[in-house]
Amino acid sequence: MKSSKPPPHSTPGAEGVPTGQEDEIRVNMISLGCPKNLVDSEMILGKLGQEGFVLTPESEDADVIVINTCGFVESAKEESVNTILEACQIKKDSAPGKKVVVTGCLGQRYGEELSKEIPELDAIVGLGEYDDLGNTLKELYGKNDGQLHLQVSDPDKACNAEVGRFRLTPAHYGYLRISEGCDNPCTFCSIPAIRGHFRSKSIEMLEEEARELVSSGANEMVLISQDTTSYGVDINGKFQLAELLRRLAAVDGVEWIRLLYAYPAYLTDEMIEAIAELPEVVNYIDIPLQHISDNMLRHMGRRMMEAKTRDLLERMRAKIPGLMLRTTFIVGFPGEDDTEFGILRDFVRDFEFERMGVFPYSKEEGTPSAEFEGDIPQEIIDQRLEELMLVQQEIAFRHNQERIGEVTEVLIDSAEQEQADPMGGATFNAAIARSYGESPEIDPVIFIPPPGGEACEEERPGVMPEGVKELSFETPAPPPPAVGERRTVEIIGSRGYDLIATIAGSGDHERKDAGR
Repeated sequence: MKSSKPPPHSTPGAEGVPTGQEDEIRVNMISLGCPKNLVDSEMILGKLGQEGFVLTPESEDADVIVINTCGFVESAKEESVNTILEACQIKKDSAPGKKVVVTGCLGQRYGEELSKEIPELDAIVGLGEYDDLGNTLKELYGKNDGQLHLQVSDPDKACNAEVGRFRLTPAHYGYLRISEGCDNPCTFCSIPAIRGHFRSKSIEMLEEEARELVSSGANEMVLISQDTTSYGVDINGKFQLAELLRRLAAVDGVEWIRLLYAYPAYLTDEMIEAIAELPEVVNYIDIPLQHISDNMLRHMGRRMMEAKTRDLLERMRAKIPGLMLRTTFIVGFPGEDDTEFGILRDFVRDFEFERMGVFPYSKEEGTPSAEFEGDIPQEIIDQRLEELMLVQQEIAFRHNQERIGEVTEVLIDSAEQEQADPMGGATFNAAIARSYGESPEIDPVIFIPPPGGEACEEERPGVMPEGVKELSFETPAPPPPAVGERRTVEIIGSRGYDLIATIAGSGDHERKDAGR
């Protein structure tokens, strides 16, 4: 639960991907980082497929390995560099002619440095050059001149409709990026320097994208951007997220709309009312707060202090029934003393967020905070992160116990298969599902054992809080619902952060009654 980073995605082997001729170029894509990066990868793959490239799920089988990198924080940069080096090793061990191309935030931010440090690369393509990536790959193919192609320019281009994507998510949900870039002055963040100024898509453009996602099987739209609550302000000076939610809710086939990356200072009463009133908008919101101490918030360049933050959160909970709040915090920011960390810890304990992630502060070059005094030793940062997550663990486990007996609608994300025990025990068979309260890839899941399976309760002192039961399963039974299907389930237990449920009905019911 410490990180909100989704796992890397590689080009899947999907029906409908062209097999091509021997002279066609085979491309493997490895997508790292956040959902915004994933949308970039889907757009790149879609365009390459339209241009006649053959998409392959295996790096070893590809003529070109494209790595869409993340360059946001130090851990993400390390993962990106390690992935690049692994791809270069595959290139070295392969027959002559294989190419390795870097795209994404790391390439945009450190193109010159990467070209010098990793000369085995064949090309580095920045965020503003994706439309021409196919031509770059064709130019590279068959060449063995050892020349690295560096194409990095200003990413500040107008947003276009992101249609024609080669989807890397399961068919039943998709990410809908409503804007690009960011204008907020957070002192720790390098995103504005990488992604450019804040730019919104038009509502009509997003309706078009939503209709295409629906046509490809998606009925859950996960709204993303660097700052979703600022949507539309750059178009006519007005916050238009509420209007966008209403328009998307009216698109045929859209059943769930989920809101991520909501900057708190711009979350208006109109937005809250739209979430509360629209059946299609689930009662879930991701709102990164970063800290609660006024001193830390000022040093972080945040635009909302503690009193207004508390007021906002209380109004949201009062107006949105069954609200699931997700947030993230940073510990170890320069100057954070024991008193300020204590303020944050007490706030987390008192407010009881349903979902929470914690990140250790990462000093990013080129950001104002990189020059701040008062660096915190790494061992203290690690201690604070662990302490805060232990507080949240108690809250999350207690919240899970309170949900036992709840009947709710879920989406099936994974069909019945052998699952790793999140508590480190024996594997077990179960499907994986999500209710309105779980966002894909970042939140806990709901395990659904085979119908007729027996649930056996057991205590694990020292692992689970007192009174929390764990479940193990025996006796295989007929297969559970299919991926993408909606069903009604009853929550019957918990397994760490995750829940256990059984099928309760056909799923033919009102979403509003199930908490959406």
